[in-house]
Amino acid sequence: MVVDRELPSDEARELLALTRQLASEELAPRAAEFEERGECPRELFRTIGRAGLLGLAYPEEHGGGGQPYEVYLQVLEELAIGWAAVALGVSVHTLTCHPIAQFGTDEQKRRWLPDMLGGELLGAYCLSEAQAGSDAGSLAARARRDGDAYVLDGTKAWVTHGGVADYYDIFCRTSEDARRGISLVLADADTPGLLPQSPEKKMGLRASPTAQLVLEGARVDADRLIGAEGDGLRIALSALDGGRLGISAVATGVAQAALDVATAYARERQQFGQRIVDFQGVSFMLADMATGIEAARALYLSAARRRDAGKPYGPQASMAKVFATDNAMKVTTDAVQVLGGYGYTSDFPVERYMREVKVMQIFEGTNQIQRMVIGRSLAAG
Repeated sequence: MVVDRELPSDEARELLALTRQLASEELAPRAAEFEERGECPRELFRTIGRAGLLGLAYPEEHGGGGQPYEVYLQVLEELAIGWAAVALGVSVHTLTCHPIAQFGTDEQKRRWLPDMLGGELLGAYCLSEAQAGSDAGSLAARARRDGDAYVLDGTKAWVTHGGVADYYDIFCRTSEDARRGISLVLADADTPGLLPQSPEKKMGLRASPTAQLVLEGARVDADRLIGAEGDGLRIALSALDGGRLGISAVATGVAQAALDVATAYARERQQFGQRIVDFQGVSFMLADMATGIEAARALYLSAARRRDAGKPYGPQASMAKVFATDNAMKVTTDAVQVLGGYGYTSDFPVERYMREVKVMQIFEGTNQIQRMVIGRSLAAG
């Protein structure tokens, strides 16, 4: 089903039409095969980048699309309707561009942003560690200053695009200061001592590689420090609100894809002499699925419009992330139920959708952490 969207300009409408065509013709037909093989569709990211979809939220002066965040997020949702792993990859890549775009020097922006935003480079965001997930301030990986370089040691975990990225945003400890002890350096994939490990074996999103990144004396030039030394945690947290909205949009797209499959099936499947969509039990389930999706879409767009207006939007991003991902888990589970036994087989994509959205309740800050953020904002008044 084509989603009826309210868009701010003719340019945005053309962009969404292009994205919808790309998702239906290039992404959806390949998704099942690549997911089964666990193969990252690296060339598709170049195609997406050359279509102008990797830098939508960034200024045109640096090669971006100059689009409002509300438009970028709807592009992500359309991509996710076609293939969640690709939409997730675009969201993560957009996240990796944020530190340079917001905190980089003019020289760093000129040097790296055009290829990042144009699709020639694919990024990875290395914040989490085995013992530091929700508690980002407890990072143990270190960056030691040595002359005109930093020497990196430690292990980063749960790195999306680990092993296929062209560059890595690496958050490391540069001092023991509890508040200002973390810094961010940008490292090329071919840096000696930067060692991606084998991809994790995951329940879903298998075409989106997730791996540990081992750092063994990796030497990175000091001019690759992004922001000031000690600014790393502030940079990381500033990026995550936007990333949470990205995941909200991706989850909503997968939920929409599940609803589309379930509705089409219910219209065709007949039992007891009538279509199952005409049974109240099924039609009410589909109605609840559609309502939840519309609510999730409205919530992430409301937060995005606050961002576009320059207003604080952190609690709203957390609300969108919690609601959209919890809703997507329910919608995809219900889609499997509508299809019955067929929903449990790989003949239909709904079982894959269900596996894919589960992790969206976990990454970019677990939904339990998001509820803490929302609760604290209420307590603060």
